[in-house]
Amino acid sequence: MATEFRARPGRVSPVPADVTGPADVTGPADPLAPTGLTRRGRRLSDRETEQRMLQAAVAMVHRTGLTVSLDHISFEDVIRDADVSRSAVYRRWPYKDLFFSALVKELAKDATPPAIVSDEVDLIRQIVAERLDWLGTPGGRHRLMLELFRQLSPLDFQALYRSPEWRTYLALHATFLSLADGELRNEVQAILAQSERDHMANVAKAWEYLAALFGYRLRPGATFGTLATLLSATMRGLIIMSLSQPELAGPGAAANPFGADGIWSLDAVGLTSTALAFLEPDPAIEWDRDRLAAVRDALSTLSLPDA
Repeated sequence: MATEFRARPGRVSPVPADVTGPADVTGPADPLAPTGLTRRGRRLSDRETEQRMLQAAVAMVHRTGLTVSLDHISFEDVIRDADVSRSAVYRRWPYKDLFFSALVKELAKDATPPAIVSDEVDLIRQIVAERLDWLGTPGGRHRLMLELFRQLSPLDFQALYRSPEWRTYLALHATFLSLADGELRNEVQAILAQSERDHMANVAKAWEYLAALFGYRLRPGATFGTLATLLSATMRGLIIMSLSQPELAGPGAAANPFGADGIWSLDAVGLTSTALAFLEPDPAIEWDRDRLAAVRDALSTLSLPDA
């Protein structure tokens, strides 16, 4: 992958006060198509124009993907999709490269992998419901945890592997250091770092909750934050490799690892290896009838952070 990341090349002149905006040479626009105030019942505020433009452009990027540049995003197409006045747009961004700088920062604000929490919760409930008797013994609970890892990991992997949003996330992380504008580069780096911290915090919370629910605790010296970071790094590394080696995204790579049944994908092996290095059964928990009933009740109302 090339590492140059740039906004649309060149500048355009500021918009004169007596015109609605300069023509865009990046793509033809239908001269008969309604533009500006003819399409709306009221004049939008500058803030509403800004929000609509950025939302429309973000949607375009997620549809087509973020490449090594933003040259495939037409400024005129964004104006059309946002349904805003061209004069208002050029008042807010006199030069196109100013808009694309704002777009990069907007993308960075949400540059985290997509959440599939509802699918994960449904799968957890299904797996446990089919194996309730496994909760009654230490060996059974260990087998249950392994089965959760085996089935949940491919769900996460495929959600990321097929996601345009994740490819935007990947492109931003891979190319922001090549931004020519040092101030913009620093802003994007700070935004990406905060997005990543927020994402890792949610992943850590989800693992902390599930570990406690199934009677596991951290090994001495370990933290859920470190566990979340290593799990995410393992998953993302495999996905990046799978982009050029699709066979790595296959359904099965190993049979009966960890003494568990079933065919295991590479991502499941990686996730489980890391998780078992950090987690161990909590001997302080007494698995009596009340505890078993509490776990069943918790599963019926299970809710996880948007990791």
